Amino acid sequence: MRHLMSPLDLSVEELNSILDLASDIEKHPDKYAHVCDDKRLATLFYEPSTRTRLSFEAAMMNLGGKVLGFSSADSSSASKGESVADTIRVVSCYADICAMRHPKEGAPLVASMASSIPVINAGDGGHQHPTQTLTDLLTIRSLKGHLDNITIGLCGDLKFGRTVHSLIEALVRYPNVRFILISPEELRIPSYIREDVLIKNNIDFQEVERLEDALPDLDILYMTRVQKERFFNEEDYVRMKDFYILDKQKMELAKKDMYILHPLPRVNEISTEVDSDPRAAYFRQVQYGVYVRMALILTLLEVKLPC
Repeated sequence: MRHLMSPLDLSVEELNSILDLASDIEKHPDKYAHVCDDKRLATLFYEPSTRTRLSFEAAMMNLGGKVLGFSSADSSSASKGESVADTIRVVSCYADICAMRHPKEGAPLVASMASSIPVINAGDGGHQHPTQTLTDLLTIRSLKGHLDNITIGLCGDLKFGRTVHSLIEALVRYPNVRFILISPEELRIPSYIREDVLIKNNIDFQEVERLEDALPDLDILYMTRVQKERFFNEEDYVRMKDFYILDKQKMELAKKDMYILHPLPRVNEISTEVDSDPRAAYFRQVQYGVYVRMALILTLLEVKLPC
């Protein structure tokens, strides 16, 4: 039995295999419509979510399976003081696989150690978000045709942004990927990512503050929101929240084949006028998330795949 806590739990070969399976699901959805008819997915979301929770549910239902779970800690026995370990022991009696989101870093890992079913980390605090990373990789590969030889700009909240941390760790394993890290001083990437991932692996990267300075060089722009829920005080959040706003005027600086990704939800860091630009790929990214979660569920459950 395997769990997924981080993109690094998967080798490059396994990552590519899941992405290949997701691409086949996109092309032939009917082929996979009943492969999980006898399976149940538990969604244990201790923190609010729209896309991740619903895409997991859509993924399992598209495979013919069923879904149970909760969408808030307040509606679970956590509100009575039940531990994560006890919750997963109980849920293991009801379901075949589990997706867990938790505000505390490491909580899904604790759950996996007590679980008798595969556990997928659906986001733990500011730490990791591996299924978003799989979604991002599939989106980039589908749009650009490859995951190597690209320059990617990561913009916004790089300090607390778990999607950014996971994506960097995954992409450094592909050749000739260059990063431009765009953030204010207060929201720069954590030192463990800078030193232990980028510098340690001799990855080409630079840190800049102005989005305009980076745009002309980018193949992919990955925008993120400034996350109010990660700030300790309102004053710091208000000061940072509108630091970057991507609009039509800034888009004139970008390449004609540069694509914009965003893990969503968007607040105001991408103007709605950009939505009509053919380079805006963030809603297509949502659909790719369903395909990749279907592929991951099949892989972790070791379901026999249709020919």
